[in-house]
Amino acid sequence: MAAQENSSPKYRRIADALKRAIAEGEFRPGDRLPGENELMDRHGVARMTARQALGVLTSEGLAEARKGAGVFVRAFRPIRRRGVPRLAREQWGEGRSVWSADVPGRDLVVDEVTVDEEPATESVAEQLGLAPGDPVIVRRRRFVLDGKPVLLSVSFLPAVLVAGSAIVQPDTGPGGVYARLAELGAGPARFREEVRSRMPAPEEARRLHLPAGTPVVLISRTASAADGRTVEVNEMILDSSAYVLEYDFDA
Repeated sequence: MAAQENSSPKYRRIADALKRAIAEGEFRPGDRLPGENELMDRHGVARMTARQALGVLTSEGLAEARKGAGVFVRAFRPIRRRGVPRLAREQWGEGRSVWSADVPGRDLVVDEVTVDEEPATESVAEQLGLAPGDPVIVRRRRFVLDGKPVLLSVSFLPAVLVAGSAIVQPDTGPGGVYARLAELGAGPARFREEVRSRMPAPEEARRLHLPAGTPVVLISRTASAADGRTVEVNEMILDSSAYVLEYDFDA
């Protein structure tokens, strides 16, 4: 093991030492880590090596760089996304947003909201039971928590179903899209989610303010009415360093 450690690049050994110090409580959430000059003096390395070491911690989500102030241990207050109860009818049926279940007592803001009518792509059309090119209402949103973007969301709904309703407005009202679908006689009775991960596209990284090397979690959800028809397709991109995905259900 010692030989393996000695063969590691210097920046990686420095990064590992900093991670151990964080794990052992030497540096706590919010504490400033040693800067480049201090790491250069302490380890006898060049500035680029010290910079790479700190870059490892930021790319792994353990630390965050603050312009002009240094690199600080990240205070991880995860968004606990409870996949089952957040979508229960008791949530949106009583006028609460499904997103509010994830962050009780925290400042969640929805920005960059756009609502457009567009022709359905082949994939979206297949999921919604439409023909490619049929009109769909597309709702795009970004979710910002405590001043940090954490999620991008795009919803697709059949235009023939929701045209003229509050769903085509930026603010859909209490309970959100699902409450409005229920008013149209198409309330969700069943949800299905698929979860995977990948590295973000450049535009996704920009909009989510992601440090280099941070992957994203993709969740694709379909909502079906009681008669079996799919009434919404929702594609979400989550900052993986901000979320814990929790699924709690009876055996």
